[in-house]
Amino acid sequence: MISTEKIVWVVADQYVGNLNQCLGVAEALGLPYQIKRVNYNLFGRLPNVILGATLVHVPRADRLPLGPPWPDVVIAAGRRTVPVARAIKKASLRRSFLVQTMWPGYPAGDLDLIATPRHDRVADRTNLIRTIGAPHNVSSKRLDEAAKIWESRLGHIKRPRVALLVGGSTRRHRFTTQMAKLLGQQVSELVESLGGGLMLSTSRRTEPIVRETLIDNIKTTKEIFVWCSESSENPYLAYLALSDTVVVTGDSTSMCTEASATGRPIFIFAPPGSTAEKHQRLHEFLYEYGCAMPLTSQMFGKAIESENYIPINDAVLIAQEIHRRIGS
Repeated sequence: MISTEKIVWVVADQYVGNLNQCLGVAEALGLPYQIKRVNYNLFGRLPNVILGATLVHVPRADRLPLGPPWPDVVIAAGRRTVPVARAIKKASLRRSFLVQTMWPGYPAGDLDLIATPRHDRVADRTNLIRTIGAPHNVSSKRLDEAAKIWESRLGHIKRPRVALLVGGSTRRHRFTTQMAKLLGQQVSELVESLGGGLMLSTSRRTEPIVRETLIDNIKTTKEIFVWCSESSENPYLAYLALSDTVVVTGDSTSMCTEASATGRPIFIFAPPGSTAEKHQRLHEFLYEYGCAMPLTSQMFGKAIESENYIPINDAVLIAQEIHRRIGS
């Protein structure tokens, strides 16, 4: 085993999705870790090939915690964290092992390990490993803890319980009211076919008109939670833990892969034109793996017939590779 004296840093910017990927890997490593939060100034718009190994794009106040003792492992995600990681490695006299959980863009040859999902189709290289989806921190331990906290509030919902996790529009694809209407109708049909109950959670990307249309078209008993802010109690993990079936919108690769950590049958709602090609490739991988199926009435019976699959947790795969490469 690696000595517990090893220092692990998670470099976290303002993107929660990036942080969760890194936390998943850090927790899977089984070592104590520190979170180093950074923001960016106007220099952050420059490409990495110009920035190199620097903290010039990080406000001075955020640079202060980035000092010795230097870490043995740096885990980060997102293009703009790369110059920060490179600066740390340079300051540590190249002792720090750099891990990126998303494709960071070019140049990338000096990074020690890059983990990218297969659907990104990044060319093979010696410092790259492929995952099914995005790493996450939805571990069995965290699911059990969430279930205990929320059981008293959600335990009344009739089983089998369907958890509906809704994303929204992305930069290139709109989640329209027509899609929301179709989703509400299909989920209602699914819940009725199972004879169970529904738990619904929207996200920051769910536009108010889309959320209202969706709710108006759900014709079944529902427990509705609307995410308002980071300070709000979020039952997302509890929904995953206490559900018997999960329905997720295909616009979020994170939600698709996090749902696959439960071992429960997953339905993906991704009508034509709603997602990018790389999202569609992920959906196909999950269908082939046997953990997910398209949200269509023809597939509803399989929600309770499906055998359990091995839950997907790519963070464990990445952590194992880190251990192997640093010689633990």
